[in-house]
Parts: sequence; C-alpha cells; structure tokens
Amino acid sequence: MPPKKFEFEQNYRRTPEEVRAEDLASRDDFGDTPEEIERNVQAVMEKYDRESNVRIYKGISRRIVRALFILFSLYSIFLLFYPGEIRLERASFVGMLVFLVFINFPATKGGPKHVNYIPWYDLLLAVLGAVAYFYFACHCRAIIERALRLTDLEVVLGAIGILVTLEACRRSVGLPIVIVASCFIIYSLTQKSIRMNVYNLFYTADGIIGTPIRACLNFIVLFVIFGAFLEKTGITQFFIDLANSVAGASAGGPAKVAVISSALCGMVSGSSVGNTVTTGSVTIPMMKKTGYRPDFAGAVEAAASTGGQIMPPIMGAAAFLMVEYVTMPDTTVTYGYIALRAVLPAVLYFSGIFIMVHLEAKKMGLHGLSRDMLPRFWPLFLKQGFLLLPLVALVYFLMTRTMAFAAIAATVLAIVVSMVRKDTRIFTLRYHEDTGYRFDFSKFFDALESGARSTLTVGIACATAGIVACVITTTGIGSALISIIVGISGGSKIIALFLTMLTCIVLGMGVPTTANYVIMATTCAPVLIRMGIPGIAAHMFVFYFGIVADITPPVALAAYAGSAIAGGNPMKTGFIATKLAIAAFIVPYVLALDPALVFVDTGALEVIQIVVSSLIGMFGLSMALEGYFKGLLSWPLRLLCAAGGLCLIIPGLITDVIGVGAVVVVLLLQTLRAKNKAAPDAA
Repeated sequence: MPPKKFEFEQNYRRTPEEVRAEDLASRDDFGDTPEEIERNVQAVMEKYDRESNVRIYKGISRRIVRALFILFSLYSIFLLFYPGEIRLERASFVGMLVFLVFINFPATKGGPKHVNYIPWYDLLLAVLGAVAYFYFACHCRAIIERALRLTDLEVVLGAIGILVTLEACRRSVGLPIVIVASCFIIYSLTQKSIRMNVYNLFYTADGIIGTPIRACLNFIVLFVIFGAFLEKTGITQFFIDLANSVAGASAGGPAKVAVISSALCGMVSGSSVGNTVTTGSVTIPMMKKTGYRPDFAGAVEAAASTGGQIMPPIMGAAAFLMVEYVTMPDTTVTYGYIALRAVLPAVLYFSGIFIMVHLEAKKMGLHGLSRDMLPRFWPLFLKQGFLLLPLVALVYFLMTRTMAFAAIAATVLAIVVSMVRKDTRIFTLRYHEDTGYRFDFSKFFDALESGARSTLTVGIACATAGIVACVITTTGIGSALISIIVGISGGSKIIALFLTMLTCIVLGMGVPTTANYVIMATTCAPVLIRMGIPGIAAHMFVFYFGIVADITPPVALAAYAGSAIAGGNPMKTGFIATKLAIAAFIVPYVLALDPALVFVDTGALEVIQIVVSSLIGMFGLSMALEGYFKGLLSWPLRLLCAAGGLCLIIPGLITDVIGVGAVVVVLLLQTLRAKNKAAPDAA
C-alpha cells in the first residue's frame, strides 16, 4: 500500500519551498505511484534480503512451483498430527527444504533472471540433496541399528547431503553462517575420521536434523504460516495507522510512528530487513518530508525494525528455540516463561529509541503531522481493533495450551477475522457463468505458499546451525572456548560479558534470527552460565547481541536497507542506527548483572526499582548522545549525563543515587538556562 499523502503545517524549520522540494526529492528516490513503490521495495529486498532474491516463474511453471510450496506447507502440518520416527520425519522435511531452495534461489545474487529457467546443475544439486535425505528417511531404522558401520554409499550420500545443505544455505541465507559452519567442520575433521563426521553430522539426531530442526518442524513452521495468514488480514496497515493516531501529531511524529509500528510489525514478521523495507516504505518518506535527515530516517527504521526480533510474543521465532536450550534450576521452562521475561528488556529497548528520536526532533525544531490528517485512535480501534484478536488468542493459548494448538487456533481465527472485510477475505464466494457460485480459495493457498517460502530460509539456517551445535558437543571445542574466555577474563563477569558481546556480534553478522540464536546458545551462553549468570539471563544476553549485528557496521543489512529507501549513506546510517539502539548494548548487561530485570530471584519492589532507574538512565544517555535538552548541552554536561546514565543502569543503590543526582543536576541547569534565555525574549 502506498504512503498516504499528508498536508504539513507551515511553521516547520524549513520553508514551504524547501518542504516541497524535499517532497519531490523523496518521490524521485522511491517512487510516487503504487507500481513504482512496489517495484522499488522489491529491488531493495532483493539487494539486502536473500529471501527475496528468487527465480521468476510464469504460466504452467508458476503453477507447478506454487503447488510444490503449498504441498510442503501441508506436509509440515501433516507431520505435526501424524508424527513418525523422528529421523524419518526430520530427514524428509530437510530433504524437501533443500529441493525447494534450489528450485527457488539462483546461484548468484544480482545476475540476470530468466523466466522459467533453472540451470542443469541446480536441478542436479536439488535432486542429489533430496535423494540423500530421502535415502536416509527410508533406511533410517537400518542405519540406526548399524550405527557407525555405514556402507560406502551411505558415507558418500551423507557427505553430499552436508555439502548440498551448505550450498543451499549460502544461496538462501548468505555466506557468513556457511563460513562459520565450514570452520567447525574443518576443525572436526582434524579430530575424527570422515566416516564418523558424516555419521554425527548427517545421520544422528544431534546434527543437521538436531534440536534446531526439531523446533523448526514442531513450532516455527506453524508460526511462520500463522504470520502469512495474519498478514492477509491487513494488520500491517492497521499497526501503521494506529501508531499515527498515537504519536503522529507529536514532535517528530513520523519517527515515533516508525518506532511504534516497527515494534508491532516486527514481532510478527521475523525479519529485520523485511520489516525495515515493509514499514520503511511508508515511514521513511514521511520522516524525510517532516525534516529528518535521510541518514537519520533510515537509521530510525532499521533500529526499530531490528528490535522487532526481541519483541514478544513471537520474537522472530527465537522464543521457541529458547524453550529447547534454556535450563533453570527447579523450573520448567515454557514459552510463557520466556515471553514474560522478554517484556521488560524489550520495553527498555524501544523506550531508548523513542527518547532519542524525540530529542532529535526537539533539537531540529521539527513538528508533527496535522491532526486533521491523522486517524483518531478510538474510532480506528473500534472499527479495526478486531484485527488484534488472532494475536490476543495466540498469547492466551500459548500460556494455557501447547504451542502447536496456539498456532493452529490463532491461524483459524486469522482466517475468520479476514472475512469481516471484503478486500482481505481469504475465502471469497464468486459467481462463474459455467459453474454458478463457488468459493475462491486463492488467498488461502497464497498464504500457504507464502508461509512455505518464508520457511525455506529459517529451515535451512536451522539445519546449518545444527552442524555447529553438533561439532561443539562431539569435539569438546565448546569447553575449550569456555576455558579460554574464563581464563582471559580472570573470573571477572564484566570482562567475560564484554568478550562474549564481541563474539556474538561477529558471529551474528548476516545470520538470520533463528540460526543466530542457535550459534550463540551453543557457543557463548555456556560461558556466561559458567560465570554464575542464570540461564535465562545468559541466553537473553547472547540473543540481544546476536540480533544487533543487523545494525552494527560493517555488515548492517537492516541499516543498509533503510539507507537505500531513504537515499542516505549506508555506513553513516549504520552508525546512527547503532547509536539509536544504544539500549540494546546496555540492557543485556543490566539483566546479566542483575537478573531482576528478567524476574529471577526478585520481588515486585526490586523490579520496579530497576525499571525506573533504567528508564532514567536511558534518558540520561540519550541526552548525552543527542547533546540536547531544552537547548544544546555543553560537553561537560554531556559527560555528566553519560556518567549518570551509566550509573543508573549499573545495578545497586549507591550507583542509582549517584546517577539520579547527575541527571537531575543537568535537567535543572538546562531548565534554568532555557528560562533565562526566554525571559529577555519575552521582555
């Protein structure tokens, strides 16, 4: 849907002529008609999002490929209700994934695309990969009984399956995770024979078809399909309109709209780049027209969209993997346990971005959008609030029933909700001259196809992450890594946390949320647990720092996508996004050093104290970074703000008192200065 045209007040920092010039410039950059905008959105997605760089099919070929994706979705649902031997169902699932990846993704990213064309070598790789996995699925019982006594054919097929999976991952996900997995395989080859490596990686439930694929098959696929059906209800535009009604008229309104809408959309989309482009195509032109610099506008959208991955209830599907990996003494870790403990860190993250964009707007003298052109909250909510019912039902059932039941029930409700509005109906009754009235199921099948396409990258990433997890558990390299970091840190938690942060950011560059978390959970989280940090806090720490790789240069894909829409400098956009997302670099330290933020060993008063102190600390740091509060801040005051903000974020009563004192001093000095400056003007 194209951006809405808003009229702007004339008392902006820029003159009307400058505003009109900026308006025309933004149209030239990203298009003004729906067709131009859609074409440019697709171009940006193809450049920065592997999932969008796909082959083009038309006619009978399009129908065949579409049928394959629909059957894949239906097969995944079938396996949930009629599970068999775990190796059989997981191997067949990955075999279908690999086959569809080579059908869907070309070998190179930016080459010319020929309609209905697949090179012979891609067909060969697709068939070889499928044969390897389906051979395993058909002979899994015999292979299990013989264990390491593999035949030569089975060794060759296993090796082919591993290599084809890595190539499929390179095409659909990217090179960074393939390099990481390859390094682990090479290390494993120095420790064990090829036969044993093939058996461990390909033929056991601890390798490619290990825990990540189990979570993908049992939970993630269902929630990806749910997201596809939910999108058909028009909820994305509802989120943007809702954010406009709440914050559009305030200072720098479009930037605040970007923060709110991206938080809401991002928790469903599961992709930092996809969320940046989808909501950014609407919010970034609005921000530029209001007066924000292109680099800043792109950075706001990238930082907020990346934060969608940490926003409950879905958290980019990582919450379902956390259920598999997180262990807590005397506690059964469920989805509800994970989601509840993710709420406060997410609130602090988005509060930090919101404060930064507000101060930037005040510093630049930017106003919001005209209230006359914005939707009213209550009329909008009363008219379209029913779109939230699937999400509400999802959360309720996740807390009270199984995850599979919750996903299916929420999907059914999304279908029901779509029937209320004529333009979003998934089932439509149409009249045909030859057959009379009959139901049109095209949108239903569209959602199944969309869910299957989104599953490809998630599934292959999980399979590749399984390789890393397997090598860590079978070679002992994980214990060696723990010993190295513990030794370098000298037993200091702060140093260990800092080293872990660097490792997470490097390993997380260009890696999707799910695979990113699996790598972090198997390589980095055990280090922190060894240092005495509770399991949930350790896993949240590594999850956060794996996610921020999407906005941290040099591989800041979400920031680069935002800069492409805004017409800004990619690297500069990445650095601004990193500054805006400063909370993502601080909140993990807070919850690691004081797990009260994730409700571990704490009471209500302690939680309230840490939330209030952290919010004040975020405000202090934001003032320091923006250099503004009721006027420009001098460098001494900025340093005092930064010191006070950090003190408030570090747990402890003494640090809280010092931090509050520092921030209050700056607030008072700036307020008095603003009053003194205003007095002569009034006179």
